[in-house]
Amino acid sequence: MSSKEIVRELLEKLPDEASLTDIAQEIEFIAGVREGLAELEEGKSLTAQQLRERLRSWMNSK
Repeated sequence: MSSKEIVRELLEKLPDEASLTDIAQEIEFIAGVREGLAELEEGKSLTAQQLRERLRSWMNSK
């Protein structure tokens, strides 16, 4: 499904009173999810252990 088709489908599902801000936030969310899924398919993911180590590192650097 193309990006344009995804936005069309989103617009059909949103209520008529949705604001431009609401629409933009929904599009941004969908884009983020699609980007994350693409990264997973490319093998650009972290194991749970790697994530824990990074979180520890970030928390200890403050």
